[in-house]
Amino acid sequence: MLDAKFIVEHAEAVKQNCRNRGVQADVDRFVQLEAQRRTKQAEWDELNRQANQVAKQIGQAKEAAQRETLKEQGRRLREAAADAKKTLDAIQEEMLQIQKQIPNMTHPDAPVGDASANRVCRHGKTPVRQFDFQPLDHVQLAERLDLLDLDAGARVAGHGFYYLKNEAVLLELALQRYAVEALQKEGFTLVITPDLARNEILEGIGFLPRGPETQIYSIENTDLSLVATAEITLGGMFADQILEAEQLPIRLAGISHCFRTEAGAHGRATRGIYRVHQFTKVEMFAFTLPDQSDPMLEQFCQLECRLFDGLGVPYRVIDTATGDLGGPAYRKYDLEAWMPGRGEWGEVTSTSNCTDYQARRLGIRYRVKGEKGTQFAHTLNGTAIAVSRAMIAILENYQQADGSVLIPEVLRPWVGKERIELKT
Repeated sequence: MLDAKFIVEHAEAVKQNCRNRGVQADVDRFVQLEAQRRTKQAEWDELNRQANQVAKQIGQAKEAAQRETLKEQGRRLREAAADAKKTLDAIQEEMLQIQKQIPNMTHPDAPVGDASANRVCRHGKTPVRQFDFQPLDHVQLAERLDLLDLDAGARVAGHGFYYLKNEAVLLELALQRYAVEALQKEGFTLVITPDLARNEILEGIGFLPRGPETQIYSIENTDLSLVATAEITLGGMFADQILEAEQLPIRLAGISHCFRTEAGAHGRATRGIYRVHQFTKVEMFAFTLPDQSDPMLEQFCQLECRLFDGLGVPYRVIDTATGDLGGPAYRKYDLEAWMPGRGEWGEVTSTSNCTDYQARRLGIRYRVKGEKGTQFAHTLNGTAIAVSRAMIAILENYQQADGSVLIPEVLRPWVGKERIELKT
């Protein structure tokens, strides 16, 4: 979340940023409450000072009547201090709830507007393929090649779950290995994260674990939820910790299952495995110094591009507009792969610079040797490979006229073959 002092001192800019993002947050009320908080804080401090002074006088009083008078005065002061503290706590709690609703500030170069204002930055190295036959979508291909069982998934767990079979299993594992080995060579620390996290960690990252708009599966009668992305568990690794400046940047590559309710999803996006309730993802995450986060975002985007260039999948990079940004993101790039069977671009990765927004909520600080105090770190996240969507892009772009699907050359060592052929 944004610093309270920043919100008060830059109230008009914060309000304009909320308008640009399409977010309703009562910034004026926050400013009003801050003034009340300062007044009530001063009142509470003064009452405590007077109560402490009276307590000292009681011990020095020689006459019983004087001591009783002072005790009564001290009691009234303590009661008044308690009332002031109760009011102060209520003010601070209301401020916190508004503060949590206020999104991060936005990079000045980000397009302003809703999703229609998203800007295409560049295209990948692989051109969009021109087919000399009618391309199938991934569901049709998977049925013919016996790669996917959606019906069994629905019987066992409901719509949005699925079974991968045969070469699709090898593709899933190959995509994980491909991403992990690439990131390890870049110096990332490899991590397999828990699939569960405490709700306070989800809230710190910026997810709503409860409520009608949540995309999170919560575990009943616990403070745990299934994670929607390893961003949650990677970001939570250093919650309430103080890092040394020389440790930064810390770059992590986390493998996890991801669970999402996909509430409100409908239409073509729900067909097959494009929008599902469970999938595997290799996630990049970084903790940086403030002046490192902008270049780190570019590096994350370049790594995503390199991975999909290596896969030979056509894609475009989107500079995400203000109205399409999540609350924590200062700036976000999406990679959209061309999916010929669907006849449209589909998001396959995203990367965001969240500056100190998440770190402030999670209490992640750093200190510089020889300097007093600590500062909040910056955090960034980026999808290396979201397996289900990468698999869609591969199946649809590498399909052949005879119904087979070629395996991208970089994945063949792990899949063990050059193509997936029709079963005889």
